[in-house]
Amino acid sequence: MIQPQTAPEVSGDTRTAPLLLVADPESALVQGLANALEREGIEVMGVADGAQALLQAGALQPDVVLVSASLPVIGAVEFIRAVRLTRAVPVLLGVGDNHAEQAVQALSAGATACVARPYRVPELLPLVQAAFSGESGMRRTLVVGNVELDVNAYQVKVSGRTVHLPLREFELLHYLMRNAHRTVTREQIMRHVWNSTDTTSTNTIAVHVKRLRARLGDTDDQLIQTVRGVGYRLVDKAA
Repeated sequence: MIQPQTAPEVSGDTRTAPLLLVADPESALVQGLANALEREGIEVMGVADGAQALLQAGALQPDVVLVSASLPVIGAVEFIRAVRLTRAVPVLLGVGDNHAEQAVQALSAGATACVARPYRVPELLPLVQAAFSGESGMRRTLVVGNVELDVNAYQVKVSGRTVHLPLREFELLHYLMRNAHRTVTREQIMRHVWNSTDTTSTNTIAVHVKRLRARLGDTDDQLIQTVRGVGYRLVDKAA
């Protein structure tokens, strides 16, 4: 991982590998992410607070910036507003279960998208690669039947009506829609939505699915179907 004091000032026009600037106070989390992404050919620079992030964002012109919702010194929302005054660099916000309000504020301030924290390489890798290649891959909207999910705007609509979801239910719906018309097991849901390998927490999934169905108006369980003994499947009710 590149350290601030050793980082070369290389502009985005001459860089040969994507550069991700990560602003997060948990150094172990950043180091683990850097180790994984650097194996994929992505350079990672880590800083611990928003002030350092602003300095390095200007000096290094990273391809993508990833900031924690709990960023100290200069908060994530303030950082995003400051960056947006001068640059159009994609800014991702790392959010956990209790960061729904920060996610809405950050997206309003100009954040590109929210991603799960602790960070997941399969989620981050295509975003960084798309930004580096100049592809318009940062916009992500999924549609299944009358349900529309905009990942970047942290927004869900059912038949055109906005439905407000807590973060965990949003991530659960996102995972189900990404795998629409396919059965996903409870173990897969725990791993991809809760970032856990605990196979004893199936009741946690059931509770969240019940709440999600209620918010989506899925009163007959035909949108999110239970596959008994296995998991769940999201389908287009009209299909």
